[in-house]
Amino acid sequence: MKPVRSIFLAILFYLITYQISYGSVVVVGGLTHEKSARPGETYDGILYLKNDGAEPSEVRLYITDYKYSADGKSDYGKPGNDQRSNAGWITFSPQRLTVAPGDTAPVNYKVKVPESADMKGTYWSLLMVEPLAETPTPDLNRKANEKAKVGIQTVIRYGVQMITQMPESGEKKLTFIDKRLLTKDGRILFQLDVGNTGERSVSPLVWAELYNRDGAYIGRYESRRVRIFPGCSVRHEVDLTGVPKGDYKALVVADNGDENVFGAEYNLSIK
Repeated sequence: MKPVRSIFLAILFYLITYQISYGSVVVVGGLTHEKSARPGETYDGILYLKNDGAEPSEVRLYITDYKYSADGKSDYGKPGNDQRSNAGWITFSPQRLTVAPGDTAPVNYKVKVPESADMKGTYWSLLMVEPLAETPTPDLNRKANEKAKVGIQTVIRYGVQMITQMPESGEKKLTFIDKRLLTKDGRILFQLDVGNTGERSVSPLVWAELYNRDGAYIGRYESRRVRIFPGCSVRHEVDLTGVPKGDYKALVVADNGDENVFGAEYNLSIK
């Protein structure tokens, strides 16, 4: 039996020549649409799509749930399955359209928040924008003795975060899930996995303050600010490159920029 890799390559080289052309649609104005609304309220908005390519581009739009974790995994679940999904509240039109070269086309959406006294915190989903690649056209002018060529289409889809915040409700709570000190590409990195165990999204700035054995302050080393939805987690990397070898106490802080500040203390040994 031939290995799967060999069979796959054989299929590729027997393909006829394709000439591929399709437009390039981008989302205008950012990939986050966020609004505060109370139960029973309705709000609407517009998403703009622009074709920067030289050919018309057909696009389809659909909605999914969205969860992610610190290990890099993302789950695009069935819309409405997650308890914090607002996918079922959203209607939008059109769901499929063709954008001419250089044009900008609107997609109108409406969000109807259900009547429920139990709702609090953050609800969200993803509105996916996916350009549709054209059906490849065989090159009928290829001579019989010419080798077949293989064309690869790259289609980039965009996920627009559709976020509904229940005003003045929902607990903000973070937990430090895991930590590790490692060397990567010549850098010394202190990795911190941070999870949101609350009911409302947070966007904390994470940093580590280092102290030596004698308690002397060594410095503050920052990561970046990243939004974390409830039930999700992210991996922060604090760059400690240049810190002398030795044993340290690290005071780790996740500051959401409000009254919500979370901390942890770890012992580190840089060798």
